[in-house]
Amino acid sequence: MSSVAVLTQESFNEHRSGLVAEQAGGSSSAGDEEAPAYKDAFPPLPEKAASPEGTQEPVNAWTSKIRPLKSSVITQVFHVPLEERKYKDINQFGEGDQAKVCVDIMHKTGAHLELSMAKDQGLSIMVSGKLDAVMKARKEIVSRLQTQASATVAIPKEHHRFVIGKNGEKLQELELKTATKIQIPRPDDPSNHIKISGTKEGLEKAKHEILLISAEQDKRAVERVNIDKVFHPFITGAYNKLVADMMQETGARINVPPPSVNKTEIVITGEKEQVALAVAMIKKIYEGKKNATTIAVEVKKSQHKYVIGPKGNTLQEILEKTGVSVEIPPPDSNSETVILRGEPDRLGQALTEVYAKANSYTVSSVVAPSWLHRFIIGKKGQNLAKITQQMPKVHIEFTEGEDKITLEGPTKDMQMVQSQMEAIVTDLVSRMDYLEISVDPRFHRHLIGKGGANINRIKDLHKVSVRIPPDNEKSHLIRIEGDPQGVQEASKELLELASRMENERTKDLIIEQRFHRAIIGQKGEKIKDVRDKFPEVIINFPDPAAKSDIVQLRGPRNEVEKCSKFMAKMVADMVENGFFLSVPIFKQFHKNIIGKGGANIKKIREETNTRIDLPAENSNSEMIVITGKKENCEAARIRILSIQKELNVRTFLISLSLTKPCFHSVSIPSKLHNSLIGSKGRFVRSIMEECGGVHIHFPTEGSGIDTVTIRGPAEEVEKAKKQLLSLAQDKQTKSHTAELKAKPEYHKFLIGKGGGNIRKVRDSTGARIIFPALDDEDQELITVVGTEEAVREAQKELEELIKSLDNVVEDVMNVDPKHHRYFVARRGQVLRDIADEYGGVMVSFPRSGANSDKVTLKGAKDCVEAAKKRMLEIIEDLDAQVTMECVIPQKFHRSIMGPKGSRIQGITRDHNVQIKFPERVDGPGKGGPAVQENGEANGEMVEEPAAPVDPTAPKKCDVIVLSGRKERCEAAVEALKALVPVTTEVEVPFELHRYIIGQKGSGIRKMMDEFEVNIQVPAPELQSDIISITGLANHLDRAKEGLLERVKELTAEQEDRSLRSFKLTITVDPKYHPKIIGRKGAIITNIRTEHDVNIQFPDKNDDNQDQITITGYEHKATAARDAIQAIVDELEEMISEDITLDARVHARIIGARGKGIRKIMDEFKVDLRFPQPGAADPNQVFVTGRPELVDEAIDHLLNLEEEYVSTLVEVLQGEFTPKCSSKGFVVREAPWQTGSEKAPDMSSSEDFPSFGAPVAATNKASPWGPKRF
Repeated sequence: MSSVAVLTQESFNEHRSGLVAEQAGGSSSAGDEEAPAYKDAFPPLPEKAASPEGTQEPVNAWTSKIRPLKSSVITQVFHVPLEERKYKDINQFGEGDQAKVCVDIMHKTGAHLELSMAKDQGLSIMVSGKLDAVMKARKEIVSRLQTQASATVAIPKEHHRFVIGKNGEKLQELELKTATKIQIPRPDDPSNHIKISGTKEGLEKAKHEILLISAEQDKRAVERVNIDKVFHPFITGAYNKLVADMMQETGARINVPPPSVNKTEIVITGEKEQVALAVAMIKKIYEGKKNATTIAVEVKKSQHKYVIGPKGNTLQEILEKTGVSVEIPPPDSNSETVILRGEPDRLGQALTEVYAKANSYTVSSVVAPSWLHRFIIGKKGQNLAKITQQMPKVHIEFTEGEDKITLEGPTKDMQMVQSQMEAIVTDLVSRMDYLEISVDPRFHRHLIGKGGANINRIKDLHKVSVRIPPDNEKSHLIRIEGDPQGVQEASKELLELASRMENERTKDLIIEQRFHRAIIGQKGEKIKDVRDKFPEVIINFPDPAAKSDIVQLRGPRNEVEKCSKFMAKMVADMVENGFFLSVPIFKQFHKNIIGKGGANIKKIREETNTRIDLPAENSNSEMIVITGKKENCEAARIRILSIQKELNVRTFLISLSLTKPCFHSVSIPSKLHNSLIGSKGRFVRSIMEECGGVHIHFPTEGSGIDTVTIRGPAEEVEKAKKQLLSLAQDKQTKSHTAELKAKPEYHKFLIGKGGGNIRKVRDSTGARIIFPALDDEDQELITVVGTEEAVREAQKELEELIKSLDNVVEDVMNVDPKHHRYFVARRGQVLRDIADEYGGVMVSFPRSGANSDKVTLKGAKDCVEAAKKRMLEIIEDLDAQVTMECVIPQKFHRSIMGPKGSRIQGITRDHNVQIKFPERVDGPGKGGPAVQENGEANGEMVEEPAAPVDPTAPKKCDVIVLSGRKERCEAAVEALKALVPVTTEVEVPFELHRYIIGQKGSGIRKMMDEFEVNIQVPAPELQSDIISITGLANHLDRAKEGLLERVKELTAEQEDRSLRSFKLTITVDPKYHPKIIGRKGAIITNIRTEHDVNIQFPDKNDDNQDQITITGYEHKATAARDAIQAIVDELEEMISEDITLDARVHARIIGARGKGIRKIMDEFKVDLRFPQPGAADPNQVFVTGRPELVDEAIDHLLNLEEEYVSTLVEVLQGEFTPKCSSKGFVVREAPWQTGSEKAPDMSSSEDFPSFGAPVAATNKASPWGPKRF
């Protein structure tokens, strides 16, 4: 028994204060103090014997009870016999499927498994972990590593529920307890057989438990007989034959607990007469055997398994032959006693059988160095297989780290196997050798090579085996085994490789991970070029998942340096070209940015040397990302925005008042955003399409932002806003959704021209109807959203419409052949438009030259009627068509057409007319044909006189021809004339022109974009105040007002700049400048921010070092000056005193990271300056502040110095003061003083033994008292 005394900090302080008190009392008191008694200094250990009754065990330092700690981790060992092993391939022990199963069990259960092969080739599995994990692992082991058997047990159907238990708990407990799988028939299954699968032992346990449960539920036919476990074999008989005969004879069910279940109760169930008869037979057998003779013999524990035999067959065999029961102690018992029970005249024969079985196997060993074991086993165990195939009953066991091989098997086979093994060992020892070399572990992985390439090459070349220790061992030793010559050559090559690596250099480059893929290239082509350029350098990039920026270079020193500089230059170029801009461009303009065949985007990329990425077509993003050098990105952005500017001009609408794009924000709870957007954006897309192509932007999901942005024409934005809010309200209160399907060709007809049909349904029901977009998977799905009643009504109306469309009819109409060409021209574009608009109606015109006016229409009845009506309208327009001329000077034609003809296309579409512009004619000197004047052509006289020219007649190049109905042509002519630009002039002071133009023209471009006009500013050399504005008449007024408003703003800014430029100076002693600036500029920044002024301190080279300049509004500059002056006044009132503080306590006063000194400075409002290292006077400290505060701070510092110095002196005195007298440790009433014992010998190992050393037995009395062990 041992005891440990713990010295705590408190007890140490108490002890130390006691020593100080003793020292203060003088040395004489220490010498006169009475020595402690031996029993007080060394309390006796408690006696082993229990204290007599009525007496109380004395309490001392050794009798305190130590509370036991229970470990939450348990360990159990399970054994799987050879015949029950699922994986019996001995050559793959520790690998293959069995190892994979074990790893999987550890992952699933959290328990730790250790496997070992027993001598009988059975499997021993040690499982460690928490209790529930161990039990789960046990069940997995039984089901996956042991062969499974199955059995059935029949019990009455009404007893099944008792086996299952409440919520299946009983069944689960039973399966876990027996490690089996129990299948109980369903209630509607008439079968009463319960199927059990698992190991043989588990099957027996499960059957026994189930039969017990059944027997307990049928009290009328259950009898329990308690018979000692040792007599059960006589009742069951060999191989359970006797109990089977009894069950057959009596008809009763007899359940005898299997040998693995330690129960004495035998349960008999059945009819009462049958049970009584069976009980009588069992008792009769018991009465006949209870006086049987027993003999006990000693058999080695290792031989018990041979007596038991596989699955206990040997015991059954002895019982069958001799009628004697052999009782073997359990495996976890250390007993070697085997008991034989039976008739006296049969015991001798049984004893002979037992000894014969026990001695049928022999164990021996062969000496072999442990490093040769794997060569003896051979590749995949092929060497051993030759021996084990001849002698399959012999088991050969290799123990790691031991220089021997254990053999176990039948005695007759052992001699031959042992001689063969000895011969193999002798042969290997004579021709094999090994060598251990020392190599730094950091080179091990390089010796191994990628995928083991280097080490495998050395192994194959020199026919040796090389063992390199794993990284976690941190060992320098590499072991080489094989042919002596091969071992020497391999060791030489490995040492050369290691020596070469020692001369190599490894360098870590810090490269941001975002550049790694760019350096490597899409398919590794870029890094391959780098490696080809520096073939001796190994370049390792970190795993992307590691999020590391370190790229490792390894190779010869010079090459590594060159490669490092080369890669650094690559990164620098990438950083320079890594600038990016995001440009928002309307989604509908992206195809124009790309251009036909990618021409536009390719041209911008090449001319600006940038990378331009557009979002995918199915993406809702409008952002175009430009990457490259900053100036190049800016140039590309301007080019792209200029394209959008041209495309965005929609001023060709005549009948409507044109308005500029409008931005509006609406607040909708973020939780509703997903429902408003709809699946793949269906809901919000339907609103955008219905409201004239406005753009609705929702914030990022999960951001928690409620603001939704709507962009587009003001009227359409307002309309979209109302629809969004209405839909959001419906979603919050009474949203209901329904779906129905219709053929895609019906959708346009259901929607109607301009959405007329679907609008009628919406207005009548109040429901919103959403049709699929082009990229939706289900093109037939139509979604209806709204209140339940509205959805029901809308769904009904739509279903009726769809039903009517399904009724296909055929109709004929007459069309004058002169109009046929109009319908079939351009590959039948007009007919395709009619089919798209009217539910896929098929229109068939007669063949060319058929001279027929019959046109056939086929489709849904309503669609056919609508298409027929539309065709009649077209024919009527064709019949009423006229041609009209509009004269507009050619110089305005380009402006009227608009960007890419957008304006003229709008007029054509809105008024349903055809517009033809004349060929462009250039004037003289512009490369075009010269105009004939005075009858001269190309400088030569023409004989024929020129025709007279009407001066009032318009020029052909100014005449625009329009075709269509008369009233539509007239409206189109008015629209064209409205597009003719006009010019007005505005007077603006010349000095403001540069501010109106703005930096790089940004200001004037912004105004031109906003008001959709062209603004012409005169050249600077003209010194003119007149600015010209050109544009549409209805835009000029707004532009003029905007320009004058800008002039007003600039005038106000000029006045404000003059007020802000007020400047004053203040004279301040330079020594106060740092105090005014403050720590990290905190004080001066605060003054600048508070008074909105600029404060400039003098530079080092300035002549006036005491001048501080303040610039800003006059009243604010004055206030800032007063604030600075107040600081200076306060600083001038301060004094500075120096004191002497012991340098040894400076660190204590300053504190960790200056906490102590900051606390003092904040508390006393002073500034402390301690001397720098190497100062002339290391004890001098300066205190600066107000006089009264300086005095208080000095007092406080001196008090701290006194306190710290006194403590320091005490510590130093305590370290150098002797702690005990020269007499040593003295006790009174020791055993060697009161008795005949002598004092213990300090040099004796017997009186003072070492831990772990054997102690020789002796009868000599110990000075420490009688021994208790």
